[in-house]
Amino acid sequence: MEFRDNKAIYLQIADYVCEHILLEKWQTDHKIPSVREMAVALEVNPNTVMRTYELLQNRDIINNKRGIGFFVADDAIANVKSYRKTQFMDEELPSVFRNIYLLNIDFEELKTRYNTFVKENF
Repeated sequence: MEFRDNKAIYLQIADYVCEHILLEKWQTDHKIPSVREMAVALEVNPNTVMRTYELLQNRDIINNKRGIGFFVADDAIANVKSYRKTQFMDEELPSVFRNIYLLNIDFEELKTRYNTFVKENF
């Protein structure tokens, strides 16, 4: 995984976990990699992964079954979507709106490009 400088590593790992859940690579009640396994795979400190897992537990995306490991929570997909939507609306959308305004892009052009993107990628 390539980490970016503009966002904390633990948040980028959270995005990675959330993406796996949204893509259904990790399904409800599926055991996810342990803190150590994830740290080794991503070449980060285990404390960083633990911080990620604590964040995701607080958002009811994953849960810890004591002595067994971490699992995808029952409502994980809905909770991931809510978490990611809030994150997108608060952090990324203002920059997108600024560029739309500065470049004088109309919504019809955006709609056309969005529909093309969805058709080609999903």
